[in-house]
Amino acid sequence: MSILVTGGAGFIGSNFVLEWLATHNEPLVNIDKLTYAGNRENLISVQGDPRYRFVRGDVADRDLVARLLLEHQPRAVVHFAAESHVDRSIVGPDAFMQTNVIGTFGLLESVRVYWEGLNHDRRNGFRFLHVSTDEVFGSLNEGDPAFDEESPYRPNSPYAASKAASDHLVRAYNHTYGLPTLTSNCSNNYGPYQFPEKLIPLVLHRAVHGQHIPVYGDGRQVRDWLHVSDHCAALRRMLEAGEPGAVYAVGGSAERTNLEVVEALCELLGEARPGPNYHSLVHMVKDRPGHDRRYAIDARRAMNSLGWAPQETFSSGLRKTMQWYLDNEEWVSRVTTGAYRDWIDRQYHASAG
Repeated sequence: MSILVTGGAGFIGSNFVLEWLATHNEPLVNIDKLTYAGNRENLISVQGDPRYRFVRGDVADRDLVARLLLEHQPRAVVHFAAESHVDRSIVGPDAFMQTNVIGTFGLLESVRVYWEGLNHDRRNGFRFLHVSTDEVFGSLNEGDPAFDEESPYRPNSPYAASKAASDHLVRAYNHTYGLPTLTSNCSNNYGPYQFPEKLIPLVLHRAVHGQHIPVYGDGRQVRDWLHVSDHCAALRRMLEAGEPGAVYAVGGSAERTNLEVVEALCELLGEARPGPNYHSLVHMVKDRPGHDRRYAIDARRAMNSLGWAPQETFSSGLRKTMQWYLDNEEWVSRVTTGAYRDWIDRQYHASAG
């Protein structure tokens, strides 16, 4: 028995792979295209593990995926592979449609053919776990109830629209073909190995180098923060106990404004590396187009039916995350290439308020 993971060299995927191999003896095959946010260095600690195999490839390559499925006979596919940065989707949406929509469709077709060829018991035990986002539900106003599994889809960015389309494809393959699917709509993840274009590692990277910390608009956009290890634990429970066809909203019950997150990081950095006035580096910039105001997740279904709950508070998770980035500055230095610096300069300097 084995599982096949797509996008396992990215942020959430690499954390899932590392935690899986630390807690399971079951082999794992990881297929990743290695775009800018995919990094094999994340998985250097398991490269010699006989239970682990890495394959560089695209989930839209049906021949490659079909060969891997037949060779390894996985009992589950966990689908992380996606373009995931809203800002990049606004500037260049094509890649998001290709990876998130066409890629997911190609993967579903390959998996469907494989699954239909399994015997009765293995068909019943098989799972296709699709990792999605709360952004497909759009934006909440202050005081609105949190998103849950029944929330209507109202995507507001090209990224969110591409993930919404992939969610609908997964649902359709369950309803039409009977493929045993599971979907996770998660809130904002944070933790080790996150590419420093996202808020928390971006703040840390710029603060320790004494650079301005860009904050969009008034900084009062609200997100529900979920430590990546808690999300990975929920995904493992979904594989173990999830009902085929079910959707699970997974969140950390930790709503914070972006400015609150930035200020908390400045406080923690001041304790860990006293001296600079990190708060003085905060720099408000012009808001991005169509910026969603608030996300929040009601995770009661996942908690009640899966017996799962977040183990990290936002305070404990943020402190651990900050320490990881301070302890791994060489990793950060290697992933923040010239191309990364050019992107940051274009994205924030051009929109400075």
